[in-house]
Amino acid sequence: MGLFDVHAHLTHPELAPRVDDVIANARAAGVTTIVSNGLNPTDNEAVRALAARAPIVKPAFGFYPVDTVLREMEAMGVDYPRDVPPVSAEEGVAWVRDHAREAFAIGEIGLDGYWVPEALWDAQEKVFRALVAIALEHDKPIIIHTRKRERRALEILDEMGAKRVDWHCFGGRVKLAREIADRGHWLSIPANARRNEAFTRMLETLPRDKVLLETDCPYLAPEPGQRSEPAHVAGTAAFAAELWKCSEDEVRARMSDNFAALFGAAP
Repeated sequence: MGLFDVHAHLTHPELAPRVDDVIANARAAGVTTIVSNGLNPTDNEAVRALAARAPIVKPAFGFYPVDTVLREMEAMGVDYPRDVPPVSAEEGVAWVRDHAREAFAIGEIGLDGYWVPEALWDAQEKVFRALVAIALEHDKPIIIHTRKRERRALEILDEMGAKRVDWHCFGGRVKLAREIADRGHWLSIPANARRNEAFTRMLETLPRDKVLLETDCPYLAPEPGQRSEPAHVAGTAAFAAELWKCSEDEVRARMSDNFAALFGAAP
């Protein structure tokens, strides 16, 4: 029984310079698997290189929803912070397609209506569909990012027949989260669950066989002002044990089974 983090950003500038220490901290906390998610071709390459030298890291290759239309957003004068040059939709999708066989998962991918203007939603959806199709073609699990477009993302996944899906850091209504779980998808709960009412409620009420753990590190730390790391999933597992009124070993066993059900491998 290992702990795991299904959504981390180990290549983020805040973590990359000390990634070996971050991984050592994770191992010390009992973490045996970290799924590091890429955002664009440059980030995907960094994830790929890290996974090649650190077996605890499993590579998820993605194309972040905002990045899929970042060039168009810049042309419209929409300012979005990104430290690498934007790429075309075709280039981003092609990178994922060319490396899909190597991926542990495809993600993060999805729809974002918070940053992306509605005029670009159709273009964003086209890229999302292409990436879901790649995942289905290669029988890879999908890690979803949604913001303000949760219902539409679910409609597309239903339409395309995607079943092996994890919704990372779900920000929609808890009622919709339950509907997603009823579809057979999973939802991963971040390390700030103890201080976030919605995540607490999801951890309490979602079917336990549809819950996973994540950090979204370096974001969503257990305490304000703290930098999140994969080691913090141990605290989320302990919190789940409190809510479920069971032992931490029982939580870890349940989570391990859930991980295996989605990814086809034990953490």
